[in-house]
Amino acid sequence: MAGQGNAAPVIIKRKKVIAGGGHHGGAWKVAYADFVTAMMAFFLLMWLLNATTEKQRKGISDYFNPTIPVNRISGGGDGAFGGDSVFSEETMAYTGTGAMDRKTAASSADQSGEDAGSGAAGEGLGQSELKDVEKALMARGGESNTMEQLLRHVVTRVTDEGLVIEVYDLPDAPLFVAETAEPTAAALALGDLLAEVLALTTNEIAVSGHLRAHPVTLIDNPVWDLSAERAQAVRGLLEQASLDPARFQRISGYADRKPAVTDPTAIRNNRIEVILLRRDR
Repeated sequence: MAGQGNAAPVIIKRKKVIAGGGHHGGAWKVAYADFVTAMMAFFLLMWLLNATTEKQRKGISDYFNPTIPVNRISGGGDGAFGGDSVFSEETMAYTGTGAMDRKTAASSADQSGEDAGSGAAGEGLGQSELKDVEKALMARGGESNTMEQLLRHVVTRVTDEGLVIEVYDLPDAPLFVAETAEPTAAALALGDLLAEVLALTTNEIAVSGHLRAHPVTLIDNPVWDLSAERAQAVRGLLEQASLDPARFQRISGYADRKPAVTDPTAIRNNRIEVILLRRDR
């Protein structure tokens, strides 16, 4: 009995086992992966909605629709856009980059050298040319300080009718001598600039004159005659700068009937609109 007094004590360690513990078999990883995949698809959808046009979204929809063919025409491209890039519409026609519109390619092949921009088949080409002219005009502002001062008079916008180049009076720099159709030096310089840019295309041109309203009622209001005379003066400036006279489709005078700003008497309403007409109109 005495010999057992030096024996090592026996320690009994009991562990509490809880049923269902541990890592749950990794099922949470599958659920998390499904969540991440769904979020990626959601953000991809948001990006596509923001980065594509309605026509391109229709192409994507057709691509995932098994009831219709992926591409309705044969050609070198495949996929939802038939060879077009998502951003092809942002490229300039004269740089040689970007995908060609399928309508343009078809019309070029059918007409065999004729003007591919005329008629409904040339809608894509006409739109591209309008954008090119707009970019070429506004890019002139970085050439010199003089050119930048001239472009203060110019604002452009693309409408259903075509590219509208609006040239307007500034408080310190009118385009015409007061109450006459005699162009100032700024108007002469702008005429040369516009003729050079408009020569990039062969689209037809319309010129319209607009004036501000007089603050008081006049017995003999000259705004009708003067707006038409100023439009004719701008047409003359463009023709003198070697623009083809056959391209002018109409010359109009709108008097003070279409103000550009809320105040009809504001000098901003004194303007000339040179419209580069769409070819499909």
